[in-house]
Amino acid sequence: MRLSLLDRSRTRAGHPDGAALQHGVERAVTVERLGYARFWAAEHHGVPGIASGAPAVLLAAVGARTTRIRLGSGGVMLPHHQPLVVAEQFQMLAGLYGDRVDLGVGRTLGFTPPVRQALRRPDAEPDDFLDDVAELRGYLERTAPVTARPVVETPVPLFVLATGRGIVGAAALGLPVVLGGPVLDSPDLPATLAGYRRDFRPHRGSEPSVTISLDVLVADTDAEARDLALPEVWAMVASRRTGSFDPLQPVPEIRERLADDRDAARAQAGLDRVTAGSPATVRRRLEQLAEATGADELLASGSTYDRDALAASDAALAALLR
Repeated sequence: MRLSLLDRSRTRAGHPDGAALQHGVERAVTVERLGYARFWAAEHHGVPGIASGAPAVLLAAVGARTTRIRLGSGGVMLPHHQPLVVAEQFQMLAGLYGDRVDLGVGRTLGFTPPVRQALRRPDAEPDDFLDDVAELRGYLERTAPVTARPVVETPVPLFVLATGRGIVGAAALGLPVVLGGPVLDSPDLPATLAGYRRDFRPHRGSEPSVTISLDVLVADTDAEARDLALPEVWAMVASRRTGSFDPLQPVPEIRERLADDRDAARAQAGLDRVTAGSPATVRRRLEQLAEATGADELLASGSTYDRDALAASDAALAALLR
């Protein structure tokens, strides 16, 4: 599998939010040297622990510091935007950085009612995601009544961040899919992907393509890697009590807070869902996923408080898939 990186711009306790963006740019420069194929940026709105709500802006900064790695979104949440505006943003990136720009789109709405209201997306609105994807592709391919500018020679490639329904839609539109989260553990996944490949309708010579996105952290031992995963898992555990997805905390501080048996059990369950371990452990998990999905690419999305340990994990993962 090709290896790429999804950076969520996770903030860290004791550091300003802007530092997460600077750290993301530095991480992109490093993984380019390690041979990663793509650097993708996420879009989240109103989340205390995530600094990036505008992937195109972050990708512009990454493009200015890199020369080879592809720049993409994982993804732009299309229900929040007009397709023409998204096309213009990513064609501007292509105008600046040439034929190394990707556009991943998803359908997730804001996490809380106030955020959805701020984004002008009431829950009762119809789901027109696939229509928006088709419209967006029309702008990128210059088949729409309006020409998105700047005009670029090669259309920016589209990817669909998908679950069950999205996978069916991606097949109908002849687009590659990116799968992550609980869908990767579904017993129905092999059959779902077999249906995607069977029902795929090629568009301009496109072929079925599957990327799997999951949290991956590598260290010398399984125990060390699970420690790396703990800050992200703890943020999720704590959010169930506080209602807030907070910045990453140092591991020693988290361990002091795990005296509550219920929180400790939830943290243990969360760690079990992360692909975190020694190189041998991670290799086994990736081989299982590759066999189950026939994936062409891994979009790794691990994060932790310790930036040096995170850099070492990125390097170990690159060595594992080289």
